[in-house]
Amino acid sequence: MHLSMHNWMRAEPLEVTIRRLAKYGYKSIEISGEPEKYDVKTVRQLLNENGLTCWGAVTLMFPGLNLPSSDEATRARSVKYVKDCITMVKELDGHEITVVPGTVGKVSPDSTPENEWQWAVEGMKEIYAHSQKAGVKIAIEPLNRFETYFISRGDQALALAEAVGPDCGVCLDAFHLNIEEANMYDAIRRAGSRLVDFHVADNNRLACGMGAIDWPKVVSTLKEVGYDGALTVEFVAPIDRTPANPFPDAIETNPTNISPEQLKFIQDHGSSLLSERFYDSLVEQCAKTLLPLI
Repeated sequence: MHLSMHNWMRAEPLEVTIRRLAKYGYKSIEISGEPEKYDVKTVRQLLNENGLTCWGAVTLMFPGLNLPSSDEATRARSVKYVKDCITMVKELDGHEITVVPGTVGKVSPDSTPENEWQWAVEGMKEIYAHSQKAGVKIAIEPLNRFETYFISRGDQALALAEAVGPDCGVCLDAFHLNIEEANMYDAIRRAGSRLVDFHVADNNRLACGMGAIDWPKVVSTLKEVGYDGALTVEFVAPIDRTPANPFPDAIETNPTNISPEQLKFIQDHGSSLLSERFYDSLVEQCAKTLLPLI
């Protein structure tokens, strides 16, 4: 196993993110699913200069992207978007693409369970065929019930993966597991050989080691099932706007380089724009907690 990290949680130049990851002993990045934003040649150069690789990417399912949508045009647009992300991963020599099937934050269905399942399977099969040609693994990720109504538990992600194809995998996230699973360790065991990616944040979605999750047990369970991929950091720090705030320097006061869609996506996760100092401390904390275990 090795330590990786997403970069969608703070709007900053990619070179700043990559240098920070190298500084704290991370080995790769799971880049945000924004293929129109990144020049592949430039990203590859930045990674090479800092001794990092691209582990993969994660889909950012903004409003208008939804594989089980009742609207055919939305489904087609969603499939194309994920395929474009896969192409970006391939060009960066990445390993996997984490796919969230539904719009993040959408908690009401469009149609019947039967219809939505059929639409999701059809879309994922088209994506799967593209990923197989590209040599990029797919990892279907469940989110907790407050972020999606469609795929919220590991067993649901496994069912969709099995319906899509023999080489379709799943991604589990410790934060979501802690909410939705009766036993997160058994959920990891059931995923078994289909586990392609594993996201990490503590039960309060702060950095690993700042909450109640038993990280030695999580890592040992991953080793038990033979998982040897990335532990991909994805903390989403909650913002306290009360006098009880333990992190008064957490919020960025001079935000730059962020689109309205990105800002809404972060705020819909219960967070906001984080200051570089606070963000840096969370990146370091994850490394201090996890690197001795892997």
